[in-house]
Amino acid sequence: MEFHVITLFPEMFRPFAGPLGRAVEQGLVRVEAHPLRQWGLGRYRQVDDAPYGGGRGMVLRPEPLFAAVESVLEQHPGLWRVLLTPQGERLTQRLVRGLAERRPGLLLIAGRYEGFDERARALADQELSIGDYVLAGGELPALVVIEAVARLVPGVLGNPGSLDEESFGDSLLEYPQYTRPAEFRGLRVPAPLLSGNHAAVRAWRREQALKRTAARRPDLLARTKA
Repeated sequence: MEFHVITLFPEMFRPFAGPLGRAVEQGLVRVEAHPLRQWGLGRYRQVDDAPYGGGRGMVLRPEPLFAAVESVLEQHPGLWRVLLTPQGERLTQRLVRGLAERRPGLLLIAGRYEGFDERARALADQELSIGDYVLAGGELPALVVIEAVARLVPGVLGNPGSLDEESFGDSLLEYPQYTRPAEFRGLRVPAPLLSGNHAAVRAWRREQALKRTAARRPDLLARTKA
């Protein structure tokens, strides 16, 4: 699967480590950053300007953005275009699964400064936000999308079965996890996990996932599978 990013800071997209780095090395995933500045205007490659009507900060101009998207799509047709913006739909695991099905891949448009000229929204198939907070630009959200989606590409994770029971997999937070030793500083591993009874383990994990979700993210329970 391919990920293409239009950004003012392409150096933020190399190198990668961990499973994503291995996936890139193995050719399972391709990540290419396209410097927006190369489509900038005039001698100084200008990409931003002051907003009409006044106000603080600078706004990315439409001409470089349109030129960048059109150029990348000419070289890599069929990419699903994603505008990373605080006004976008909040990223969820459900949306991540949908993005993972987009072939040949994604074109992520990362902004900077005070945002995009409004006309740039016409470039996007989808607008996404990673949360209700403010960042300096869209590069970190783009990396979040790449990491989340790439994990679903076959072969990227050593144990694909680990995807089945992760947090948000069925709209629940993940159950507590334990490893050796069975007791540490007076804290013991719950008895069902030591019983060897697989049915008891599954029941305990389901119960704990429901309790944790109810305590920490009750909004998710409405989407929980029966």
